[in-house]
Amino acid sequence: MYTQALDALGSLPTSATDEQALVSRFEARVAAEQKIEPKDWMPARYRATLIRQISQHAHSEIVGMLPEGNWITRAPTLKRKCILIAKVQDEGGHGAYLYSAAETLGISREQLIEQLLCGKAKYSSIFNYPTPTWADVGAIGWLVDGAAIMNQIPLCRCSYGPYARAMVRICREESFHQRQGYEIMLTLARGTPEQRRMAQGALDRWWWPSLMMFGPPDAQSTHSGESQRWKIKRVSNDELRQRFVDFTVPQAEFLGLKVPDPALKWNAASGHYEFGAIDWQEFEQVLKGHGPLNAERIAARRAAHAEGAWVREAALAHAEKQRARAAGRAA
Repeated sequence: MYTQALDALGSLPTSATDEQALVSRFEARVAAEQKIEPKDWMPARYRATLIRQISQHAHSEIVGMLPEGNWITRAPTLKRKCILIAKVQDEGGHGAYLYSAAETLGISREQLIEQLLCGKAKYSSIFNYPTPTWADVGAIGWLVDGAAIMNQIPLCRCSYGPYARAMVRICREESFHQRQGYEIMLTLARGTPEQRRMAQGALDRWWWPSLMMFGPPDAQSTHSGESQRWKIKRVSNDELRQRFVDFTVPQAEFLGLKVPDPALKWNAASGHYEFGAIDWQEFEQVLKGHGPLNAERIAARRAAHAEGAWVREAALAHAEKQRARAAGRAA
């Protein structure tokens, strides 16, 4: 991590002319679809943008374990419990991949986690909503992971190599999560009247937050233009949101559930669904820490970090002992 960043210092420009030459070469590589690797020179803003995006993604995976982890002990069958445990483990693994990718940019995992715990770093607003019924686990898999896949598949072609490669594996696992969630919703939708009401209630709760997951409208997005120019991001927020609606509404109709949007309608001329206005004020409030469970989510992460201190200390002590033994044998 740090050695990679230090190696890159040898390529620092010594004049404005040198810097412009490096920028031109960098932009030519991006335009030619060549991957940028950790030891390659990159503009400071490109590095900072990647750290912000990858760390936010990693934090979202880790915090995203909490809404569903809450249901592991209450899953309705042993099969459901095993599947949910596997899924939550996957999310932890995704966070680990992404923290590792961020570390290649010269920031430590300790710094990244501290930024999350102190409230400086953001994570996806959707994980600040409650999961009051088992159907919410299904809705998260179907809608939240479905939205995540819609957003993340283009990231497999991100211009930064470590991020793109991490996303290939993550997307494979997220596709399993989406199918698992939809299967839960299908089972409930074909069940008793009470189970159908449970499924409809979960769709009602998660539909609009899922649309917000893609970020603010393009006209209000601070980072999208630059990220798209550098090919960190390939598709705009609004285009991804439209793809999600077009893909998901027929699935809801197959389930026999009603999307909670009275303005929703098919536009034959455009070949897309039209949908109602999103409450961006709610989105901003949740991002600012005023969502239903913001405080609870961060408190849970802080408690887990504190309770895991002995594990980190033991791992460091073991690693130091191994190094000392290796040094003794070499001597």
